[in-house]
Amino acid sequence: MNILKIAHRGAKAYEPENTLQAFQKALDLHSDGIELDVHLSSDGHIIVIHDETIDRTTNGKGWVNTFSLSELKSFLIDEKFQIPTLNEVFDLVDKKCLINIELKGLGTAPKVVRLIEEYISEKKWNYNDFIISSFDWNMLQETSTLNPNIPIGVLTEENINQALAFAETIKAKAIHPDFQLLNKENVQQIQEKGFLVFPWTVNSEQDIQKVKSYKVNGIISDNPDKI
Repeated sequence: MNILKIAHRGAKAYEPENTLQAFQKALDLHSDGIELDVHLSSDGHIIVIHDETIDRTTNGKGWVNTFSLSELKSFLIDEKFQIPTLNEVFDLVDKKCLINIELKGLGTAPKVVRLIEEYISEKKWNYNDFIISSFDWNMLQETSTLNPNIPIGVLTEENINQALAFAETIKAKAIHPDFQLLNKENVQQIQEKGFLVFPWTVNSEQDIQKVKSYKVNGIISDNPDKI
């Protein structure tokens, strides 16, 4: 069984997270997918960054949603890289691998749905090139309502049964659990209900081997080359 290698925030073990360089590295390592996080800028652009603030990853300080795109572009990651937009990541990946978009910031669902629809209608992408995930299940509900064709992954770090029940109500494609919640039995149970299993964030060789033995469908890792 082929287990998909999904690069967490790009190949985060090798390049600064959520940068075009990290996503390029993921492609260079033949990853089957990349995972990234999105917020909105103050002027409504979809920004690829994990935290609500730019403090941890850039040389600036402040809330992502209080800066315009041009202001965000003026801050640097590791003194040399810019914060990318989701459009820039789509253009870089260019259908070469799956893109797992984790919705973080408020208001991201409708904007991301529109962008996906645009790339499908104008650039001949396919719905299977994407999966949208979130811990905020209201955002997943909103995504599903806006366009039920977009594949959805239900993120959970506490309760697989609740995630499963919700996944059934919105006809999700996958469950994205904290890998420590998994065992052989519940992976099989999830798959028997028709969902894929994409655990995160599995980094050590030992954990990767353990999770592979559960026969999951994909593994989200900072070092996808180890899967």
